[in-house]
Amino acid sequence: MSNVTPFPSQSAQGAKGPVGQTGFDRLELQRIMDLYGRMVAAGHWRDYAIDLGREAAIFSAFRRSAERPEFRIEKRPSLRHRQGMWALIGEAGHVLKRGAELQGILAPVERRLLKIVGD
Repeated sequence: MSNVTPFPSQSAQGAKGPVGQTGFDRLELQRIMDLYGRMVAAGHWRDYAIDLGREAAIFSAFRRSAERPEFRIEKRPSLRHRQGMWALIGEAGHVLKRGAELQGILAPVERRLLKIVGD
């Protein structure tokens, strides 16, 4: 019980680079959870998962918890200056939309929500 193991720090990492993990900031997560709540209220989504890793932060939305996610919203900061750090990925794993702004990435899902509510 007397052994204390410190967490690794960025200074301890040295030349290898920072250790951190990629995550969603408050406004990004609020925007994603707002869309998720509206899809749950429409009866389309029932579960979600968040995966925070070194290269990417991923929000997955499920119709049922035992299935593959219907949509994955990925944030990859390493692609910020190339293709844009945001990607919307479909159930089969293909990229539906990629860009620099979260609002543009969520647009196809929001259009689908309008069709669901309109029916």
